[in-house]
Amino acid sequence: MLAILAVIPAAFMPLEATSQVVPAGGAARAAQDEPTYKYEIFAGYGYTSLNQVYQSRNGLQGVNLAVTRDWGKHFGLTADGGYYAYAYDATNPGKPTVEMVLFGPVVRANLYKNYDVFFRGLLGGAHTGGESATPNISFAGGAGGGVDCRLSPHFTLRASGDDIASSFLANASTTVCSAGADCSPHMRRNSRAALGLVYKF
Repeated sequence: MLAILAVIPAAFMPLEATSQVVPAGGAARAAQDEPTYKYEIFAGYGYTSLNQVYQSRNGLQGVNLAVTRDWGKHFGLTADGGYYAYAYDATNPGKPTVEMVLFGPVVRANLYKNYDVFFRGLLGGAHTGGESATPNISFAGGAGGGVDCRLSPHFTLRASGDDIASSFLANASTTVCSAGADCSPHMRRNSRAALGLVYKF
């Protein structure tokens, strides 16, 4: 009788042990989970087209900087700044420069393993210098996105692009345009691109 009673708990022991086993891949997935950071800083190469400058043939190169405050892994608010002053050659009239300061929300999601995608909407101001664009600073805004490749818990490689709209009276030193001048106040769109590193902390 005692032998039979001893067999009963022995029969249930394999089931109990099985229930304690971590599902296959569970530990690996937990190890791959990235910590959540509150801030990120981006710095890198930037490019913008130059459609508000009359007879421009090339866009401008420069630097793009951004600071983002994150709330979780999927949402943040970003402040984006760009300075573009270097043309590919001398075909642009004058020595135009473009500065932008933009703000807006960012939404991101995981694409595949270490690759994330993000989308953002930006509003702010744009300034065109080095030639007589009016007004001095134009309201600007647009939308864009990009791809992040996580290199380590703190560093990410980022490629991004935007389409930023603004309105300038090109080549007009005043709001009164002379005959034949390109003084259309209509909205112009400049494509931007950036490539650089993100540091998260």
